[in-house]
Amino acid sequence: MIEIPAIIVGEDEPLDKAVKRFKRMVEKEGVVREWRKREFYEKPSTIKNRKKKALERKRMKKLRKIRSYKRY
Repeated sequence: MIEIPAIIVGEDEPLDKAVKRFKRMVEKEGVVREWRKREFYEKPSTIKNRKKKALERKRMKKLRKIRSYKRY
């Protein structure tokens, strides 16, 4: 079951502050990111390729970092 993000607005709390609080909570829970990810169907092979490319980028970044150390 999916739990929908909700906030309780106090009587003396301004509406814009409550909206900001709601936006922060939605961002923290990753609702928008998950929605964008599921917005269109993605083939399993595409997912696999995307993950493989991400790992390769991460590996190359780490390699560049190691090579940038000064050697004396």
